[in-house]
Amino acid sequence: MNNPARIHQTASVAEKADIGEGTRVWQNCIVQDKVSIGKNCNIGANAYIEKGVKIGNGVTIKNNIALYEGVVIEDDVFLGPNCVFTNVINPRAFISRKNEFRSTIVKKGASIGANATIVCGNKIGAYAFVGAGSVVTKDVPDYAMVYGNPAKFHGYVCECGCKLDQEYLCAACGRAYVLIGNRMRAK
Repeated sequence: MNNPARIHQTASVAEKADIGEGTRVWQNCIVQDKVSIGKNCNIGANAYIEKGVKIGNGVTIKNNIALYEGVVIEDDVFLGPNCVFTNVINPRAFISRKNEFRSTIVKKGASIGANATIVCGNKIGAYAFVGAGSVVTKDVPDYAMVYGNPAKFHGYVCECGCKLDQEYLCAACGRAYVLIGNRMRAK
């Protein structure tokens, strides 16, 4: 059964933007050319999505978020209200640095809390959790929980989003994990 994208009448979506089935684009959003948005996403009010941004399936982008060229959001990611992404490490209004854009990748299932800032050139690992108000200045490993300014490691989280205990078990859903070297994996 066909489930077309729903685009609010106040949203401005470029003709060459690719928006998947079941995706909702809410009021006052701007989606530029060459943007790819997957199926069943929810793009909150006042979002700005610049050309070349890639967004996977099942992504939730809350209100007032700007995604700039070089940002890649994989499947099932949650972006909290007002979180910020950059794409130039040392911007100046009077110097063009478009050839210096750095890519930022948010891997499958990751969550980024409200008002967090993600400095460009970093990767947020699969199922990682970035706390509200954090400033991410380096890569975040898979399943890691980070928060603070700058964001620091505070343990691991389950795919369900709950913090793992010292034996890497989730009290909420019972899933077990194993740390191999410095990489967390589900058993």
